[in-house]
Amino acid sequence: MRKLHLACWLFLWLCLPAFGESAPAALTLGDALRLAVTADPWLVGSQYREEALLSEATAAGSLPDPTLNIAAGNLPLDTFDINQEAMTQFTVGVSQAFPRGDSRALSRQQRMQLAEQEPLLREERSAQVQRTVTQLWFTAYLAQETIGLVEQSRGLFDHLLAAASTRYSAALGSTRQQDLVRAQLELTLLEDRLTGLQQRRDAAQRQLAEWIGADAALPLAAPPPDSSPVSETVLRATPRQHREWIVRHPAVRAVDRRIDAVTTEVELARQGYRPAWGVSAQYGYRDDDPMGRDRADLFSVGVTFDLPLFTDERQDKQVSATLARVEALRTERQLLARRLLAELETALARLQRLDERADLYATRLLPQMADQAEAALAAYNNDDGDFAEAVRGRIAQLDARMASLAIAVERQQLMANIEYLTVTAEHETREAPAQMTGAAQ
Repeated sequence: MRKLHLACWLFLWLCLPAFGESAPAALTLGDALRLAVTADPWLVGSQYREEALLSEATAAGSLPDPTLNIAAGNLPLDTFDINQEAMTQFTVGVSQAFPRGDSRALSRQQRMQLAEQEPLLREERSAQVQRTVTQLWFTAYLAQETIGLVEQSRGLFDHLLAAASTRYSAALGSTRQQDLVRAQLELTLLEDRLTGLQQRRDAAQRQLAEWIGADAALPLAAPPPDSSPVSETVLRATPRQHREWIVRHPAVRAVDRRIDAVTTEVELARQGYRPAWGVSAQYGYRDDDPMGRDRADLFSVGVTFDLPLFTDERQDKQVSATLARVEALRTERQLLARRLLAELETALARLQRLDERADLYATRLLPQMADQAEAALAAYNNDDGDFAEAVRGRIAQLDARMASLAIAVERQQLMANIEYLTVTAEHETREAPAQMTGAAQ
């Protein structure tokens, strides 16, 4: 597999010498990925959401604020004299409510579980951004290099037109006026190809600019051959390993955290069957009576709680609703894992066919097309061939080189998608050398 892959990129490096040198300000794929991940506002927003959930978790685990009550009670309306009646008093009271059962601990736990999904969502978002930017970068790169191929071929057709014009003017060989018309037509068609390719390049650069800004307008540097160990690991993996990677994919694990949070919400709803408590204490001050005799101050203490007796229309329905949400999320997780696994297996099957096509182009089609084009041109120059055949040979060679380039680029885009789907395998591959080093030490 690696031999086929290197053959693709040898074509990009060796068969396109006019485009092997990049401009000093060329944008590499690595630079584009760093810019996209660094400038992604979604990742910043996720960090704020995690901080908000952690703060809410702390608040949810706290008791409600106590309530202070100050009142003047039983004042006589005729005189407003506080010592006229024995029941007149100034009261100061404080009360404290206690939520139902373990509601505070469960609310705190639920928000902590929601906060735990944010790092996983950021990991998935980062991998998704890298996949998207890689595919857009290679789309622009394909248009850029194809433009170079067409411009290179335009020089060959200019040469053919000049040679045919000279032979026709000198009445040499079998050159006819229709040969000149055919050569001019092919040049016009090449101009149309260039216009379409420039349109595709501009569109890809504008899509890339959404992620990396103005740097998307820079020329793109030739990418190095991909020798990622992750690619080899994935290519040798079994279907069981594929399923294990999908289960540990950050998008799937984030759904697991949401399932945990909603499961905690089920327990929180079940606390509705337990009463909410409250305690209160109150001190009442009374003034002396009109005869100057002392009156005793009063002190009151009490406990309140509600009675969740009628649970059919409230508590039962809340528990039923949260249980249904748990099952809905589990279904969502199953569908997500199934979709990701299907994408991975489809991508790997496509990759195998692309490698076969790349090998076919590198070992047979490109050399044969070059030989055919040279033979047709030599036959025409020796008055032993047709000008149209020489033109068709050059066009077929150009088409083959463009197809080979498209295969190499499509493979890189496909690998970007596979690396997104197997981001867990990438982490395992990176951690394995570090573990081996630690064990050696």
